[in-house]
Amino acid sequence: MPRRRSPQEKPIDWAQELTDWMAPFQAALGHNGRRRWGPVYLQGLLGPGDRKSVQPMAARVAPDDHEQLHHFIATSAWDPTPLETELAHEAQRLVGGPDAVLIIDDTALLKQGKHSVGVARQYAGQVGKVTNCQALVSLTVARGEVPVPVALRLFLPKEWTRSPARLLRVGVPAATRAFRTKGTIALAELDRVLAAGVQCGTVLADAGYGSSANFRQALTDRQLIWAVGIGGPQKVFPAHVRLRTPRAHPTGGRPRRHPVPSHISRHAEALLETARWQSLSWRVGTRGPLRAKFAAVRVRVADGPRAANRQRLPGALVWLVGEWRASGERKYYLTNHPAGTPLRTLAATIKARWVCEQGHQQLKEELGLDHFEGRSWLGLHHHALFTMLAFTFLQHHRLRTLAGKKNSRRRAATPADAPGGSSGAPHRHDPTGPAALSGLSRPHHLPPKTVENVAK
Repeated sequence: MPRRRSPQEKPIDWAQELTDWMAPFQAALGHNGRRRWGPVYLQGLLGPGDRKSVQPMAARVAPDDHEQLHHFIATSAWDPTPLETELAHEAQRLVGGPDAVLIIDDTALLKQGKHSVGVARQYAGQVGKVTNCQALVSLTVARGEVPVPVALRLFLPKEWTRSPARLLRVGVPAATRAFRTKGTIALAELDRVLAAGVQCGTVLADAGYGSSANFRQALTDRQLIWAVGIGGPQKVFPAHVRLRTPRAHPTGGRPRRHPVPSHISRHAEALLETARWQSLSWRVGTRGPLRAKFAAVRVRVADGPRAANRQRLPGALVWLVGEWRASGERKYYLTNHPAGTPLRTLAATIKARWVCEQGHQQLKEELGLDHFEGRSWLGLHHHALFTMLAFTFLQHHRLRTLAGKKNSRRRAATPADAPGGSSGAPHRHDPTGPAALSGLSRPHHLPPKTVENVAK
């Protein structure tokens, strides 16, 4: 049933709001032709229709200019960097700050055939198996469960990087033709968005990234607080482990040059077997509080230099956190949060990663991230960038609407001559707090399915 507007409520001018919001992105596009077609493509993604590839969108928003819209997104060699920088600025404005999290993950675009850039048989999380797909490394900034995507970069499997002719055919830039792991791509994108001014308190990643000692060390080298997934077999030492130089054998022989740990390393899952597990709730879901058991101990990860026997020596002192789900499944994490951090804080931070997965789903189902039918590197990244812009605009509207509702309620509840009223100091509010999770009104000139599903 459509929501009734109060007599004092004015209709929202969506065309004007979108135009105003797009102004800095228009400037970043530069060329007049791109400034013309950028908003048209964005309107196609935001508009109605189950298919968000170029041809059906052009039929709805530019029926006489299909070729020009296709050229803009798929074949025009414009540099997305200025637009990506503006997107980072907008993400910082909306949700960035010391209490934000930056989530590193990847998402799969299921594909048929073998000619689209980067397509190969590889693992796709959405179907839980190896299948034909493209894999995009993603970075998402989130605060108060409000996500804003800031990076989507294609991963090229080795079967692609070993074929120069194939890379040339789909227009992969020369600088990105060498093989790079997903972790390497993620770190490069992390450096880019941090340089653009995005601030966060913690970097989160799943075990696909967190199991790499080099990846964890790279985050530490950047002086970042991080919390990442690992596998249960990850080797760790007790926090009180010490390195000692063994004495020479009494019968003679060459003295050892490498130190020896005072304790042996154990699997993370084994070390937590005797830990004290505590039932905690970290968020209220649609069916009530979400709960699981958690345990945490201080450990030194076995990711230091290699000893003479090729075993890893103790490395960084961190938290090892275990999660015991109601299904019986156990998950394990490492985080370099300071000593003394409460278990509840560690659990809530680790579980904050879920908003990234929700964002991926909405980018695909509502804004057509996986609908692009071109084969080129540039076309795919242009399309992915505009789906992120569409998502970010909806989050901008969501927070703006909620802030307006809060201000209206305060004005109605507070007399003008009372402290904090219209004649007093303005109220401060946090539009990304828990209240931002509900109550988005339906816009009058955009499709209800797209706006309500993406912004709820």
